[in-house]
Amino acid sequence: MIIFGTKGYLYQLAVLTMVCGWCGNPAAHTLRKRVTKFTLFFVPLFPFSTKYATQCTFCGGERQIPKEEADLLLAQAAAGQDGNASGQAPQPGVTPPGQNPYQR
Repeated sequence: MIIFGTKGYLYQLAVLTMVCGWCGNPAAHTLRKRVTKFTLFFVPLFPFSTKYATQCTFCGGERQIPKEEADLLLAQAAAGQDGNASGQAPQPGVTPPGQNPYQR
C-alpha cells in the first residue's frame, strides 16, 4: 500500500503599508507565499505549486499576485528596513528593527 498526497505550507514574507483595492484604506498588507508539496508516506518530497498573495489587515481582502510583483514588493520592503541609512537621527519613541524595546 502506497500512501501519497499533498501538504500546504504558508510563509509570511513581509508586512507592507499599501492602499487596499477592496476597501480603499491605507492599511498594512501581509505578503504571503503558499507552497503545496507532494508527499509520499507523509514525507514532503517536492513542491508542485507556489502562489503569492497580499491580504489587507483592515478588511481581510486578499489578492493573488504574480511572482515578479511579489519579488518587487519584497525588495521594497527590504529597502524600507534601512530607513535610517540616510544618516538621519532616529525618531523619538521608535525602536530600530531587531531591538527589543523592553530590554535594557
